Parts: sequence; C-alpha cells; structure tokens
Amino acid sequence: MKAEILWVWRRLNANYWFYPALFAFTSLVLAFICIAVDRSGWFEWINDVTWLAPARPEGASTMLQVIAGSMIAVASTVFSITIVAVSYASGTYGPRLLTNFMEDKGNQLSLATFIGTFVFALTILRTVRAEDEEAATAADAAATALPGFVPQVSLLIAFILMIISVAVLVFFLNHVPSSIRINNVIKDIGERLLGAVAKTYPDNGNEDVPVHRPRGHPLRAAKAGYIQLIDFGDLDKLARRCDCEITLMVRTGDFVHEGISILEVAKGSCDDGCMTELRQCFTQGSSRTPEQDPEFLIDELVEIGLRALSPGINDPFTAVTSLHWLGAATADLGRRRLVKDICDGDAEDCPVHPITDDFKHFVQRGFGAIRSAVATSPIAAKIMLDTLRNAALTIEGEKRRELLLGEAAQLREQARLALQGPDLREVEDRFDSVMKDFKRR
Repeated sequence: MKAEILWVWRRLNANYWFYPALFAFTSLVLAFICIAVDRSGWFEWINDVTWLAPARPEGASTMLQVIAGSMIAVASTVFSITIVAVSYASGTYGPRLLTNFMEDKGNQLSLATFIGTFVFALTILRTVRAEDEEAATAADAAATALPGFVPQVSLLIAFILMIISVAVLVFFLNHVPSSIRINNVIKDIGERLLGAVAKTYPDNGNEDVPVHRPRGHPLRAAKAGYIQLIDFGDLDKLARRCDCEITLMVRTGDFVHEGISILEVAKGSCDDGCMTELRQCFTQGSSRTPEQDPEFLIDELVEIGLRALSPGINDPFTAVTSLHWLGAATADLGRRRLVKDICDGDAEDCPVHPITDDFKHFVQRGFGAIRSAVATSPIAAKIMLDTLRNAALTIEGEKRRELLLGEAAQLREQARLALQGPDLREVEDRFDSVMKDFKRR
C-alpha cells in the first residue's frame, strides 16, 4: 500500500486540477478567517488610516465584483491558452510529451492563483452591507464604525491578491510561449534524464558487472498495464521478513499482462499473504511515466529527433539538439555502475535482485533507435558522430568506448545506404576524424 499511496501523491501533484482545487479551498478558509477578524473589531483602527482610504459599502461591493468577474474571465482565458499550447506541442513534438506540459507547475500555479482570488473575492462580497440595510445581528452592527458593514481587512487582502494575480498573469504570458519552444522542451527532458540517471545509478563505475540472479517460484501479473512504480524499499523489507530472495523479472516501464512473471521468489518460501504483499509493491497503469524510468525520457528525446527528421518536417537542427542531450546522458551513464541502489548501499547483502542494466542497452535505446533517421541527414549524421566521440572521451571503460565506436561505424554503414555524392564524403571524412580521436584516446 505504501507504493500505491506514494504513487497517488505524486500523481496528485502532477494533475492539472490539484493546485487550483487546493488554492480554492485555501482561499475559502482564508476568507472566513478574514471575515471573522473584521467582525471582531480588532482592526477597527484601519478606518483611521488616511492613506488606506477606507472603502464605503458601494465602492467595496463594486471592487469585489470587478475582481471576481475579471479573475474568472482570466482563468478561463488561461485555461484556453494552455489547452491550445498543449495541443500544439503534443501534435508537433509527439503525444508522449503531453504529460510534460500537463505537469508544468507554471501553468498549474497560474490557474490556481486566479481561481483562488476569485473564490476569495466572491466569499467576501456576500458579507458587504450597504448603509441602508439592517444588520443581521448586533455583532454585525458593532463590527465597524462606518454605516453598514465593510470588511476592511478582507478588502485589503483581496486587493493584494488582485495585484499578485496581475503579476502572475504577466508571468504566464511570458511562460507559455517559452515553455513550448523546442529548445526549452528538450532541455527540460534532458535535465530530468540526467537527474534520473544520477538517482537510479548513484555509484561510479567503468565496466558492466554481471549480477547473480537466483531463480525460483514466479509471481505473475494479475492484469494488463505498464509497471509505473516499484516499491523497492518494501520489497527489501518483505524479503528479509519472509527470509527469501526476490528476483525481479520486469523493469519500471515494462508492459505486462495476466500470466507474465513479474518476479521470482528463491531460497525461501512465501505464503499467500506474503505473495499478496509482494504484488502490492507494483503499481500498474495505462501509460508509462518518468518515475523510476530513465528509458522513458530517452524515448522522448528519440521521438523528438525522429519527428524532426521525418520528410514531412525536415528539421535537422531540432534533431541535433536531441542528439546533444542524448550524448550528455550517454556519457553520464558511461561513467556509472549500472546497478540500482535498492538496499541503500548494502548491495552485497541485498535480497532483491533487479534486472541487470548494461551500457549497451542504453546506447541502443538512444543512438541505436535514432540511427536510421540520422543517416538520411548529413547535418545530423556529422553531429551524431561528434557526439559519440565527445561522450567516449569522458568514459574510462574500454569496452564502453568500443560500444560507442561500434555505433559510429554502424551510422557510417547506414549513411552509405542513404546518402551519396558530397554528402556521403563529408560524413566519411567526419568518421575518419572521429576514428583518429578514438585511437589517440
């Protein structure tokens, strides 16, 4: 259940409605507190502050109506602009990127600010009483020295929220076009990928180390879907409590269906209750997410590059940017020991054995997946060769450098099938230059 609770909390923070709903509720509570303060008479001295110019009932009512009306109109406009931007981005860069824009905190908090200000102003508006109206209670009549009732503190807070909302609107108008610029989109994905690599593989290393994986009794999936989250901490605790070893048969991001083995229990026995708890450590859903899944972010960069190099778009410079970030992530992976830190550094005594990750797998997932499309573009092909060289120069492991060299050779071979004439000669010359750098290294 811990995995489920953690997953629900993360998805709540990523959903577009969570922050607007939270701000609306908070504004409602704040409005009731401000009204209570105004009715208490504790801040009656505000009426004597000349530069604050205490509002009369009619002016207060008009001001609150304007704030409430303008905020709900702006919120509707913000939502419409966001939907248009998301539709454009998902159609241009790929539907897989839709989640990235829906999780954008700038859009979420902007809409939440306008909704919160609207709820606050509307709640305060219902308490304003004109001079010719009778007080509902004696306490209302004593709440202010002015005729009628004007919640001066609440009105001041509403005015401050209105100023904040104007500033947020200016920020939003700059943020939306900036967030859909392809360079910024790729940069955000690349930075998330580098962060995911560092979190998943915290230890440095130059070579792939074979990991012992004991086999045993399988635990099979009960339904179809993507593995979205694996609670490694609970798996470790369950394995130690049940005195068994657990060998994972899937990674986060894998698609499973009923009957597929998701883990095997070895060197021990687990009763039905333990098996049920083990199953609860896996969260399944209808789509992949970046959580615990660096390959998902690699796939996003590859998708952008493939779309950019398609004949209908033909934008090699966008593909070049994707290649640069792929190169940075590949170089980082090449310097790390590709073993997940499941048991908080106690790897030798860890009873949970994940699927072994190796450097070749990630190279093929990134550069291997985009190679055929890159080979059709002389610009992208030359940049990919440079990127492979730069990544190799930062890696100490000889075998891993040879994998990158092999990827460069496969790109040259693919280019020979896709290019001809001067374009092919330029790619061949760049490959020869890369080979010389490899030899000097």
